[in-house]
Amino acid sequence: MSPIFEFLFGQYSGYAIIDIVLELTGILFGLLSVWYAKKNTVWVYPSGIISTAIFVYLLLKWSLLGDMIINAYYFVISGYGWYYWSKKKEKVIVHPITSISKKEVKTALLLFVASIFFVFWVYQVFEKWRDWTAYVDTLTTAIFFVGMGLMARRKIEHWLFWIVGDIISIPLYFYKGLTLTSFQYIIFTLIAIYGYRSWKKILDKSPPLSLE
Repeated sequence: MSPIFEFLFGQYSGYAIIDIVLELTGILFGLLSVWYAKKNTVWVYPSGIISTAIFVYLLLKWSLLGDMIINAYYFVISGYGWYYWSKKKEKVIVHPITSISKKEVKTALLLFVASIFFVFWVYQVFEKWRDWTAYVDTLTTAIFFVGMGLMARRKIEHWLFWIVGDIISIPLYFYKGLTLTSFQYIIFTLIAIYGYRSWKKILDKSPPLSLE
């Protein structure tokens, strides 16, 4: 076995085969979900539900509580997003892509702060403050919570939160020994960049909407 391969994937030698298969399956549906989001299609939610359900189990097992909460939150909010994105009137989408309003900026900030305190409390309760990854996990949880909320409301700014959160998650997962998931976040970052550009083109072509 080459030193590079051992460095990247050596930690998997101690993993159960079923967990590796589950991680790969979760990654596949996670990539599909982000790709569907880029395409602005409602299929982002059913594929995302499958991926997050798998990762809720794996992340709980690997004690990444913040990321486990992210996936559990996404699993729940996907139902709302699925309904919100699918709503049509006379075959026309009722809720197209829009930019965040001033009122929504305040809501997003409150959600960010509340998420940090919530995850901090969870780590305290389960006594998981063992190294620096807990602090990073808390930050990424807050970032993704806001991103998911904005995504469910079809706000273009959600891509910016995804990009920042994805970039932070790449070294985090690699350090935790989840190389495949780390690679997934590299791809997530690239898709998110193209997703933002794709949504921006759609938004620029749309008639302006009044914001609260």
